[in-house]
Amino acid sequence: MRLGVNVPNFGPGTDPGVLRDWARITEGLGYDLLMVSDHVAVTPDVAERYPEPFYEPFTTLSWLAGVTGTVRLGTTVLILPYRHPRLVARMAANLGRLSGGRLVLGVGAGWARQEFDALGVPFAARGRLTDECLAALRDAGRAESEAGAAPVPLWVGGHSAAALRRAARYGDAWHPLRLSLDRMRAILAEHTLPGFAPRIALRVTVDPVDDPERPAGVGTVEQILGDLDELRLLGADTVVLDPYHGDPEETRRPHTAWRALTEVAAHRRTTA
Repeated sequence: MRLGVNVPNFGPGTDPGVLRDWARITEGLGYDLLMVSDHVAVTPDVAERYPEPFYEPFTTLSWLAGVTGTVRLGTTVLILPYRHPRLVARMAANLGRLSGGRLVLGVGAGWARQEFDALGVPFAARGRLTDECLAALRDAGRAESEAGAAPVPLWVGGHSAAALRRAARYGDAWHPLRLSLDRMRAILAEHTLPGFAPRIALRVTVDPVDDPERPAGVGTVEQILGDLDELRLLGADTVVLDPYHGDPEETRRPHTAWRALTEVAAHRRTTA
């Protein structure tokens, strides 16, 4: 099972130098995948958790592809209704080729109603628009394969009934975001899905967290390693660790997240 990192591409402490440091540290620690998130119009509902500056994912990943060599690059998650399906398919195919086949496209339908309004995209149509874009991405993937290029893997986010249907129909993996282990276990038991690549929290504590509602990825290093073992047994191919916990001021203190990632990587190597 491989590990990835969700890198904050937003917030008051984020700039090109910090993004470059995130990429080099992620790759240097041996993580397999670096992912960033997606917003286009940083409306008030978005800015509360993900304020400006917000670096657009395709351009950010294109730049990071040039300052890294082996780490995979991805989106967690690209909001498909925000862009024309053919534009998404073209950008994904181009970035996949330019990065040497390192792109992973995590996608979702979106949640920020004000952002949809600002972009002139009907919020109520986001499910249909997502399906249309997924179909276009699947067609583009077949064309890339016929041309001898590796298609970009599609990870479909969300855990609603519609999202799970999309994952089963179009995806290479289901990509749930910050669900509990019990919830993920129940969904996997009830649905046939093409793959499993969850994103969980990463918050290292000194003392064990005994709360029965403890989120996966929160606790001592031993608890977090136990969560990763559970996810591996559930069939996870890749687990993405998310060290951002909703306070934009965290982006001014990236060393806290880097220490947590270093601890997990070091302990995982010791127990491997």
